[in-house]
Amino acid sequence: MNPPTERGGWWHEYVCPAHGVELEHVGFSSGVFPAGGAPCSYGCRIDTPAVRGAWTVLAHHFWARRIRLLAYDGAGADLLTSYARLYLDLTKEGEHEQAQGWMQRGRLFHQALTDAVWGVPIAHAIRTLAGGQELGETLGMLDDMVAGARRARDAMVAQDKFSSNYTAWFNALGTTASQASAAVRGTAWDGAGEWLTGEHGQFAHLAASTGEDGWEWEGSTYYHGFVLRAYLLSLRGQDPATVPEQLEKMIAVLAGIATPGGILPALHDGPYRRVPLALEWLEIAALARQFTSAVDLTAVAAHARAEIGPDYDGLEDRLDGWFAGPPRTTALPDRGPGSTYAVIRTAGIHAILDHGPHGGSHGHHDKLALYLYGSTTPWQPDPGQVPYGHAQWRAHYMSVVSHPTLRIDGLEPAEATGTVSRNGNSISATVSGWYAGVDATRELIAADNYLLDIVRVTADRECEIVLQFRPDVDLTVEVGPRATRSTWTGDETLYGYHRGDGTPVTRPGPGPADDPQRTRTWIDWTVTGRSATFCSVYSTAPIDDDLAEVITDV
Repeated sequence: MNPPTERGGWWHEYVCPAHGVELEHVGFSSGVFPAGGAPCSYGCRIDTPAVRGAWTVLAHHFWARRIRLLAYDGAGADLLTSYARLYLDLTKEGEHEQAQGWMQRGRLFHQALTDAVWGVPIAHAIRTLAGGQELGETLGMLDDMVAGARRARDAMVAQDKFSSNYTAWFNALGTTASQASAAVRGTAWDGAGEWLTGEHGQFAHLAASTGEDGWEWEGSTYYHGFVLRAYLLSLRGQDPATVPEQLEKMIAVLAGIATPGGILPALHDGPYRRVPLALEWLEIAALARQFTSAVDLTAVAAHARAEIGPDYDGLEDRLDGWFAGPPRTTALPDRGPGSTYAVIRTAGIHAILDHGPHGGSHGHHDKLALYLYGSTTPWQPDPGQVPYGHAQWRAHYMSVVSHPTLRIDGLEPAEATGTVSRNGNSISATVSGWYAGVDATRELIAADNYLLDIVRVTADRECEIVLQFRPDVDLTVEVGPRATRSTWTGDETLYGYHRGDGTPVTRPGPGPADDPQRTRTWIDWTVTGRSATFCSVYSTAPIDDDLAEVITDV
């Protein structure tokens, strides 16, 4: 059982070219690529240079986590020393020559970002052991990490990309590696001005990369957590009271979109369901509860723990005492209707309306999408994203066709940001300019026993207008003389009653991005004309005639 002895590639290429699923996580502890190729859950065995490089990335990450856990028991110093020798040998030629042209080149991996994500837990392990173990041989690696983090961050600044999620991790590596180096040398750390509080440090990046509502600018649940995790890992030994309030807002964002059962919707780019991501949420929750007592991620942590399953190694249970001061206690003000997403909770329904900024390269064409969850059931979720190395499926999950929103004439919309308003128990979002000559409004009205969804579309020409339904549960549809009824069956059941223009057409379609081969029943509610109105009532109880009549008042 040893770490791999080769440089790694790009983990996003660890994907089956036939089925679009991430390949199985096997063989990491051996450090040797699986004989016959990396297996796919559908029986494929894939052995290509790109897949080998991606497997090697994941194996290095496996060992970084393992060593970090060993450090809490006073072990792992020999592994760190041998890893430092290996690192210096593998990176002596400089930047990775096999990196793709668009990448910021790393040294151990294709990307400098991957160098940082691997290096941060390695540096934390060294810091944990420093003083009680002989770790002098790690200093060459640590100093190289700090220099690499500085070069990479300077490159982001020079390219006017300071707000990139990459920068948070370059700062995290600079912070943690320089702290570990100081601990090994037995000197005081003097890097706060460069890596935390300075012009391009973490606090400046926090201000540049997040909006007033606390969302990381890309509007992606995954990248929001990715950046938040980099910040929290940078703050070991700091007092939460000295950190800008914006970090607490970032934590509150996750609590704000989580279902009561702890599901974090996979908004925009990011895995729909993935055990390594569940480990990241568990780590964020473990550190966030020490940072603030005013935001509760207990349900998120419990859901992540259940998703990880019985093989959980317990690392996040060892992270107590992370900060040098007590948790913050002041409650944050309500974010109001201008936030990136609108969240409505009513009658057992957890609804999210997408209306905010597109989110750059990690955004999806899902403006005015309505995502519907129960406490533990993804009735109509954001489908997430496959590993980026699969171009065809990545394009599908970015596209409008995969989301529960409007599609006009079968086209992709332009990037757009909606305007939103709230009036009592109603919230309304309007989008213009995404399709030429087309305006649309989606209004949600919450009541004690139902959620009413009203979609109105106007166009300057006759066109095909489609309102899409995209479930991740069994969906049955019954067309009647006055309306269409739907039943969404998972751990919890949702009932729908639909009336309006046009015809609801069912067809099979791919499920969410954790498995594109999973087939679900899609509905395309289709109208040809210059305008359309679609009305739906949702309830967790069967919809009787009295409840159905709420639509007649629209």
